Parts: sequence; structure tokens; C-alpha cells
Amino acid sequence: MKPKKVVILGAGESGAGAAVLAKTKGLEVFVSDFSAIKPSYKAVLQQYDIAWEEGKHTDTLILDADEIIISPGIPDTAPIIVKAKQAGIPIIAEIEFAGRYTHAKMICITGSNGKTTTTTLIYHIMKNAGLDVGLAGNIGHSLAWQVATAPHEYYVVELSSFQLDYMFEFKVDIAVLLNITPDHLDRYENHFQNYIKAKLRILQNQTTDDAFIFWKDDPVIQKALEAFNVAATTYPFALNQQADTKAYTLNNQIIINNIDMMMSTEDLKIKGIHNQYNSLAAGLAAAVVGVKKEHIKKSLLDFKGVEHRLEYVATVRNVRFINDSKATNVNSCWYALQSVEKPVVLILGGTDKGNDYHEIENLVRDKVRALIFLGKDNSNLQAFFAGSGKQIVETNSMEEAVKQAYELAHQGDTVLLSPACASFDLFENYEDRGRQFKQYVRAL
Repeated sequence: MKPKKVVILGAGESGAGAAVLAKTKGLEVFVSDFSAIKPSYKAVLQQYDIAWEEGKHTDTLILDADEIIISPGIPDTAPIIVKAKQAGIPIIAEIEFAGRYTHAKMICITGSNGKTTTTTLIYHIMKNAGLDVGLAGNIGHSLAWQVATAPHEYYVVELSSFQLDYMFEFKVDIAVLLNITPDHLDRYENHFQNYIKAKLRILQNQTTDDAFIFWKDDPVIQKALEAFNVAATTYPFALNQQADTKAYTLNNQIIINNIDMMMSTEDLKIKGIHNQYNSLAAGLAAAVVGVKKEHIKKSLLDFKGVEHRLEYVATVRNVRFINDSKATNVNSCWYALQSVEKPVVLILGGTDKGNDYHEIENLVRDKVRALIFLGKDNSNLQAFFAGSGKQIVETNSMEEAVKQAYELAHQGDTVLLSPACASFDLFENYEDRGRQFKQYVRAL
């Protein structure tokens, strides 16, 4: 009997991992990437004797698949996806595929902001507690790769809405929903409701044996849950104590009720109100797993945060530089502006995803000295901020943006890279954008 043929679209971390897992399970595998495949991933495909193509999608090699595994960066509008759907070929996410081959416990985190920090923090707590745990999703090695080559008892998985879109049978044991604010609307027909539905897919296969941790203060989540039948046991968290909250802050203390844990917010290594939310969610998730409060406290005390998320870079002649390149939407930029001392020289711009800048309008008015726009097309930013009364400088390279920001900053100011936009117009990804920012700051 001919083995099932799996075609994987995209040969990045997700695609390469799915290809290795499919090959180790005896499936016929073909990988197609419309762009060039990075040498490191090409070497992996060659090592496992997996057929591949790059720079094109060949219909005859793809459309005879029994199943297609799609990488998160490929939109539904891509011609090959349209053709595959017309041909009736099932399309799934790499996470869905990996889930078929493991019985590990899945702690999965989604939300518009704070996913990477919270995911990394939960992993940090569980690892420090001595659990056999892997870090997957949008960070670390892909889930499929780990299931194939280095399986764990637990996985902490960061999930984007794009991954959730193509997950159907995958079951989350502990789901964490941090917040929902408008993001990626260009991928959801500019309908916020479509994006909300994508986020709630994290709950789709949960039972009463599972846990659902969510931010109760989020009005969008509250409204969405009114029309959703949540099967799991719920663990709401909030900034202030409410009747049913399981974790909250009170008198500058983080409190996790179900393990009777209390610690000062001042002792958190990662600063800012948004990191109090992230710490509440992470501590609660670890408590539900069964980690003792002593381990949770210790890990919250020594967690240093993640690269490109409000990352201090340097102080040059009394001007502080902060790298928040991971702020790819307006709400992320709002949190960043809230957490830094004024005055600020703010670097904004990139690929605009249908952004509404009203959310940061007041903070820009109150805290920002000057605006640096960094992107190929800054017309939306110009249209919105033209009447703000702020000095505005247009740039189209990171070197120029850093130089202009430094010249405009006064002693004691903060230069904040918090772009509120995707990075793909001028950079490979947000990591490349953040690394370039650090490079040019250190060259000052």
C-alpha cells in the first residue's frame, strides 16, 4: 500500500520540523517553499532524504497530496492554497500534525500581546521546577521537530492566530488567553470578529478535565465568552481582586489564590504593568500544572525577560535606548509607552496591518518629544500624526533612524523602538529589526 503523501508548504522552522516528523513516521514527504530555503534547513531536509523545491510551487507536485501542512506565514489568499482548497485537499497546521504523535501535556498560550514573554516565563518556571518540558510554537524548535527528535512530557507552546486557524483535533490541556486587541486584520478580511474567533479556537477541544486561564479585565474576552460554551475549568486573573479571580495584585503584591502565594511586584525582574499581567498568568499556569509556590516565586524573581521585548540596550551620553521590536501592533506600543519614563523619542513604522493609532494618541501627546517613522510607506502614520504638533522625521533604514533619534533626544530622554507594525518591508523579521537597532545603537 502506497504511504500517505504529505506536502509541506514553507521550509522554515515549522515546515522543516513537520517534514522531519512526517519522514520519521514513514510518510511520503515533499517540501515546497516559494522563497529561498535557508542553508541550515536545506541541510536538515538533505540529512533526512526529503524531497524539496524552492523559489516556486509546482502544482503537479503539490496538488496530488493527501494532506498539506501549511506554515503560519502563508496567507489563505496564496494561489497554491486557493488551488488546494478547490481540490478538496485537507490543510492543517504543523502543531495539529505534531499533536497526533504525542501524549504530552500541552500548555498553550495565545493573545495579541505578551505571548512570547508569558510562554517563556511558564517554561522557565517549569524547567526550574525540574519538569521534563519543551518550549515550542513561535519560539524555540518547532513542536513537530521536538516530537520527532527530542520528545518531552510537557510542552509550553506559543500559538498565533494563524496556527490556530488550521488546528482542528489538537487538544490543549491548559489554555492561556492573555488579551485580544485588533491585530493582523489584513489576514482576517479586516473583520475583528474573525480574528476573535481564531483566538478562541484554543478552547475548541477542551473538556472539564482541562484548564482555561484568561485575563478577566479584557472587555473583548468577556464579551466573546458570553457567547461561548467553555467546557474547561476556568481560572480568571485580573489586576484587582474580584469575586472569582484566582490571581490578582493587591497592595503591590502578586497573589495566586489556589496555592496561597504572595510576592511583591517590586521584586519582579521584568518591569511594567503588562509584565505583572504576564507574571500572574504564568504563575497561575504553573500552579495548575502542580509546581510548588517556592519554585514559582524563585523563577519570577530571576526571569530576565525576552529579547526584543522592552529590552534595555545601552545609555549613550545620558540617552537610554530600549528595543521593543517585538511590538508589531498598536496595543504593544501602548504598553511600551506606558512603561517608559518620559520624554520619549519614538521610532514607529513598517508594514501597516490596518492599524488604528487612536489607542496611542494620548500617550504620544503626553510623553513623546519626537516621532521617527521607519518604513517604505509611512503614509498612514503621516496622515494620523501630521497634526500632533510633534517633530516628525522620515527614515528608511535602521542606521538612519537610530542616528536621527539620537540627534533629536535630549539628555535624560529615552529612545524607544516600538514600531506598532510588522517588519517585512525593510527587515527579515522583527528579530532582524531589533538586532539592527542594537547594532547601530552600540555603534554611536
